[in-house]
Amino acid sequence: MDGNRRWAGARGLPAIAGHVQGVEAIVPVVRVAPDKGIQVLSLYVFSRENWRRPDDEVSGLLGLIDGAVRQHTDMLVEEGVRVRVIGRLQEAPAEIQRSIRSAEQRTAGGSRMTLNIAFNYSGRAEIVDAARALAAAGTSPAEIDEARLGAHLYTAGQPDPDLIIRTGGEQRTSNFLLWQGAYAELVFTPTLWPDFGEADLDEALAEFANRQRRYGA
Repeated sequence: MDGNRRWAGARGLPAIAGHVQGVEAIVPVVRVAPDKGIQVLSLYVFSRENWRRPDDEVSGLLGLIDGAVRQHTDMLVEEGVRVRVIGRLQEAPAEIQRSIRSAEQRTAGGSRMTLNIAFNYSGRAEIVDAARALAAAGTSPAEIDEARLGAHLYTAGQPDPDLIIRTGGEQRTSNFLLWQGAYAELVFTPTLWPDFGEADLDEALAEFANRQRRYGA
């Protein structure tokens, strides 16, 4: 979900204003996604690299995330959306951990869609964590294969993504779902995330529907 700061800058606003609008843009997408047949929706909310941003921006963004999770958990329960966090949540401030864990627990019964919140997330760190888990379990090198490593990823038990959408015009995956996205279709849109809505989602899904997926065959 890229482009919050550029959206704010183009309007002469501080970066946090773009993040506020970016958080608001999440809700309508989550509401309509299940009706479009999307079973798993993953949102790259906060990367491990984001800690390097100015302190006031980071603290403001964390406050927004905490507030949004608290505010919208009831809606997620009503919509039948199950929340899961992917990333090193244990490194986050205690209040963020409590909010997200509470949302996970309260939405555990959701069956219409799974919403992955990628928080303090890095695709490389995820693979490192999986390798560490295998080593800690005493797994021998001969026993390590794709299935065994995949079982230790944050998304274990979920299907790999079919489609990765990046907003804001940048054409890279930026350390997101590196293992899982090996065969995902990529759609890059110039639309900044705060302006991304249902019509943009429909456009990306239509483009995906026209792709021919060969998986190397």
